[in-house]
Amino acid sequence: MSLSYRALALLLTYPTEATRGLLPAAAEVLSDDARIPPPLRRALARLAEEIATADLYEAQERYVWLFDRTRSLSLNLYEHVHGESRDRGQAMVALLELYRSKGLELSANELPDHLPVFLEFLSTLPDAEAASLLGEAAHVLEAIAERLHKRQSGYRAVFGALAALAAAPGDAEALASLLAEPDDNPDDLEAMDKLWAETAVTFGPSDVGCPKAEALVRAMHSNPRPAPSRAGAAA
Repeated sequence: MSLSYRALALLLTYPTEATRGLLPAAAEVLSDDARIPPPLRRALARLAEEIATADLYEAQERYVWLFDRTRSLSLNLYEHVHGESRDRGQAMVALLELYRSKGLELSANELPDHLPVFLEFLSTLPDAEAASLLGEAAHVLEAIAERLHKRQSGYRAVFGALAALAAAPGDAEALASLLAEPDDNPDDLEAMDKLWAETAVTFGPSDVGCPKAEALVRAMHSNPRPAPSRAGAAA
């Protein structure tokens, strides 16, 4: 089990005074993880300090602008592959079953495909299993990373670290399909309305993945704010 997933989940959580108080400890955990390249560890430390010391309302506004108002940067993983179609609901049911099979129960207001929730779940698993599951989402994470890089956002370091922790890089074809989708601008309200009205798009194969989590793999590759609770999870 790796605390790095929990530390990265904290960096991707909506900033509050309570969460900001935990960031120094999260940065220390990440600085000690040799799996993450040194330049990324330094970038993560800068991001943690930036979130912790910035004006709280400015930090919250930046977070909302990036991850809540920009669909192409959504932290809800299945949104990138299912949109708002019925398939997303079915995929989340499968993911909930996976969580429950490992002893994790979510609260009623937690979406199972929300990336911080997923990372909290990975923190309860053996390292190899967590890395394998993370690899199944790699194409989505790499697409978000590329879009954050274009915006020169410090949050890019979190996704770089996730790529380093994943067992395999993202499927190249699935990644290219995601990057071919519009990178929406929340300032352009007309374009945003049109984008949200679009139907889901299929990305990548459905027959590759971790044998212990076939439901998750199929969901990740099919027609592809609260901090998560860990009641019942393995310590």
